[in-house]
Amino acid sequence: MHTFTTSGAALAYDVDGADGPLVVQLHGLTSGRARDRQLGLDLSRALRGHRVLRYDARGHAESSGTADPDTYRWERLADDLLALLDHVAPGEAVHGVGPSMGTGTLLHAVTRDPARFASLTFVTPPTAGRLRREQAETYLTNAELVEREGLDAFLALDAVSPAVPAMGHAPETLPTVPALLMPSVLRGAAASDFPHRRLIIRIQTPTLILAWTGDKTHPMATAKRLHKAIHGSRLEVARTPYGVVAWPGLFAEHVVTSTRR
Repeated sequence: MHTFTTSGAALAYDVDGADGPLVVQLHGLTSGRARDRQLGLDLSRALRGHRVLRYDARGHAESSGTADPDTYRWERLADDLLALLDHVAPGEAVHGVGPSMGTGTLLHAVTRDPARFASLTFVTPPTAGRLRREQAETYLTNAELVEREGLDAFLALDAVSPAVPAMGHAPETLPTVPALLMPSVLRGAAASDFPHRRLIIRIQTPTLILAWTGDKTHPMATAKRLHKAIHGSRLEVARTPYGVVAWPGLFAEHVVTSTRR
């Protein structure tokens, strides 16, 4: 494991592979690179002939963070991503992939620095726009719950949440964010949203969107919105665990095809 310090946080990361184009894999809110492997969301595992950079976002898993909620906004996480890429692969166009919060981070990064990315893969895009406001209220309520009753109360809510049909095969896992940072991380998520649509429609990077059904925090409406906004993008939808099993192959095909352009 390596660490990279930026803006008050030490980001934990690793790089697999000795040569080839670089792929950077992000993760979702309260998850991490190790947890995503457990959940079957390590989409880079089918790639060959590429380097793969995986890292934990600030405040998650093995990365440190501060108590300032503003540092967990997607815009600030994009700052971290671009700084890490400058450190690991200066000047190189990379292939970016990330679920949920990772999608939000990538969107802010690519609209700020389009030349940085050779391809994009948005996985289970989260709520955005009007739907984001309702989700933000949930995050703020949960932040207060953790402060008032502790992390176990928050975990109990997650335990009774309905399972996503396409993740019926996934093992039970726990959030990686420490109790002291969880309220700040949730408030940062509540204050986050996609870049303005006028910026998204300018994206010309080859884009794959991987979505699933039956998940109100990662609704099909967002995936369709992105697909409509990004010219030439491809949308694939998983309705069962078998659909998710196919994702690493779809991602590898997308990366290889984009590398050859």
